[in-house]
Amino acid sequence: MSDHKNLNSGWTVWRFDQMATNVNVRIDNPSESGMEHYVGLEHLDADSLKIRRWGSPDDVEATKLMFMKGDIIFGRRRAYQRKLGVAEFDGICSAHAMVLRAKPEVVLPEFLPLFMQSDLFMRRAVEISVGSLSPTINWKTMAAQEFVLPPFEKQQQIVHFLSAVEDQSEAVLHALTAATKLRKSIALEAFSNSDYPIIRMGAVAEIRNGSTPRRATDAYWKGSIPWLPTGKVNDRVIRAADEFITEKALSECPLALIPAGATLVAMIGEGQTRGRAAMLAIDSCINQNFGAVIPGSSLDPWYLFYLLESKYEALRHWSQGTNQRALSCGLLKNYPIPVPPLEVQQVLVSQLKDIEAAEIRLALRLDMTHEMRRAAHLNALSME
Repeated sequence: MSDHKNLNSGWTVWRFDQMATNVNVRIDNPSESGMEHYVGLEHLDADSLKIRRWGSPDDVEATKLMFMKGDIIFGRRRAYQRKLGVAEFDGICSAHAMVLRAKPEVVLPEFLPLFMQSDLFMRRAVEISVGSLSPTINWKTMAAQEFVLPPFEKQQQIVHFLSAVEDQSEAVLHALTAATKLRKSIALEAFSNSDYPIIRMGAVAEIRNGSTPRRATDAYWKGSIPWLPTGKVNDRVIRAADEFITEKALSECPLALIPAGATLVAMIGEGQTRGRAAMLAIDSCINQNFGAVIPGSSLDPWYLFYLLESKYEALRHWSQGTNQRALSCGLLKNYPIPVPPLEVQQVLVSQLKDIEAAEIRLALRLDMTHEMRRAAHLNALSME
C-alpha cells in the first residue's frame, strides 16, 4: 500500500473495495443463462471502453460471470493488455475477467472506468498480477489496493473532459473503419467482375520461391543481401529486412534476388499466416515457404498485390495436404485471376491508394487522440 501525504483539499484515499463491488454471479451453464451476449477477453479492445464485438452463450462452455448494463468488464488475466469495457447490455463474460460496479457514494459510475483506464491504475494492476505464463489478478489483492480520488465536483469535470476525448477517438475510429470497409468493398467488387478474362496466374506472372542458406555456415550470413523469412508477410509492405546473406550464399544456394514489385505469398505457416500476401518494396531473397509472384507486362504490380491480398481466404482453400495444408509454386501458377486491360488496373489501383492514404491519415490522427487521452489522464489525476 502507498503512503499518501500532502493530499489536496477534498482528495481522499480509498481502498479499491470501497470504490467498487466485485460482482461475482457465476453461470455454470452459459447456454441456459437466458442471455444473448457473451463477452470474452478477445472481444475487448485495448485502451477502449467500447465493447464492439461479442459472441453467443451457446458457443461457450464452463463457468462464466453475469454482468448487467453499466458494469465494467475488466480483463484480470494479462492486465498488461489493458482490456477494459463498459457494458451497454446485459450478458455473460469470461471468468478471466472481473465484473465491477461502482459504489456511487465514493466514486461516480462514469468516472470509475476512466480512472481504471489510466496508466496509474493499469501499472498497479500489472504489479499485483501473479503467475508467469498468464499473470492474473485476484480480487482479494485488488480489493486492498489504495488509490487517491478527487472530490465529486472534480470527478465530474474529469468525466466531462475525458468523455469528449473518448468521443473524438471513437469518431476517428469509426471513420477509419468506414474507409477500410470501403477499400475492401471496392476491391471485392472489382476482383469479382466477370467481364474480364480469367487467366492462370502462371501465364501472366513468374512464380518463384527461395531457400534458407545453412545457418551453420558463417560465410553465408551477415552479408549485404536482404533475406526474408515467411513471418515478414505480416509487414504487408516489406520495406526492410532483418537478416542479410552474402554473395557466397547467393551463388552457392538455390536462391535468386526477387525484384521489388513482386507480391510474396506465404505458402505455409502457423495460425493465419498461410495465404497472406505482402508487397515487396526492396530487392530481396526469400525462404522456401514464400511464393514470389513477379508480374509480367500485362499486370500492374499493385493490382496484383491488392488482388492477392483480397483473395486471402480463397488462397487458403487452394492449399493442399492432409496433416498440414500448404500452397506451392505449382498451385500458385494454376490459380485463376481476372486480368482486365492495364489502364483499368491502374484506375483501380489509384482509387485504392487514395483510400489507403486516407486510412493512414486517420490512423495517425487516432494515435494522436490516444496520446491526448493519456496526457489528459495524467493531468486529471495529478492532484493539481
